[in-house]
Amino acid sequence: MDIDLSMQMLAARHAATNNAVQIAVFKKAHEMQTELLETLMQTALSAPPPGQGLRIDKLA
Repeated sequence: MDIDLSMQMLAARHAATNNAVQIAVFKKAHEMQTELLETLMQTALSAPPPGQGLRIDKLA
């Protein structure tokens, strides 16, 4: 009976640890995606470099 209870407690602790790791990985992935989007938005919204956009390339 004690072995059964200890195995159940071990399985519950394993499941809790597994869930905690999954949540941590999900949060980190979300943070990385947010940082990437912020970086891309800063680049997209910034002014073009000097000299760019002065002439129109009609051959393109």
